[in-house]
Amino acid sequence: MGLLGSTHSKVKQARILLLGLDAAGKSTVLYRFKFKEPFSTIPTVGFNVEMIQTEKHLQLTIWDIGGQEKLRSFWCYYFENTDGLVYVVDSTNKQTLDEAKKEFQFIVQNELIKNVPVVVLANKQDLPGALNADDITRKFNMKKHCSDRDWYVQPCCALSGQGLTEGFNKVTEFVKRSKEDALSFSKQNVRLKTSRRV
Repeated sequence: MGLLGSTHSKVKQARILLLGLDAAGKSTVLYRFKFKEPFSTIPTVGFNVEMIQTEKHLQLTIWDIGGQEKLRSFWCYYFENTDGLVYVVDSTNKQTLDEAKKEFQFIVQNELIKNVPVVVLANKQDLPGALNADDITRKFNMKKHCSDRDWYVQPCCALSGQGLTEGFNKVTEFVKRSKEDALSFSKQNVRLKTSRRV
């Protein structure tokens, strides 16, 4: 039966990848969103995994994978069975934005993550010179590189929590729609196969 009993049933769980360069604020995003209060983190070596129940009756299993350069070659091992991608960007660090863009484009071109909905969190909006959502959308050429999927750019501040609920609500909305569309498509195929046999 899968995760959905019918197109009207609630999607019960989803696997979300939380990626981005080191020092973008991924772990701070994860734990601020989970605990709703400031949380002290250290650089992630390997990964963190947390389960979070959303207000929309969807349990997110969030995989926060380390973003150091030597760890990025392992990202692809986590792509399979991913329902949504949250990509965290340090929107103040002009020197690493090109690198962040290159890694992002590499991710969304991977066949294992094709059509997976994406939310880019433009983090560190509390700092001077932070690029806004429109700037990041243009810089990352979102309309071109994410034309095959739902996507959204959400400005946020991981330290204060500003924008995180909105960002994860958007992920939840995209994932539910994607799963319901997939189930509907699957049911149509079953009906077509059945009608051909008759």
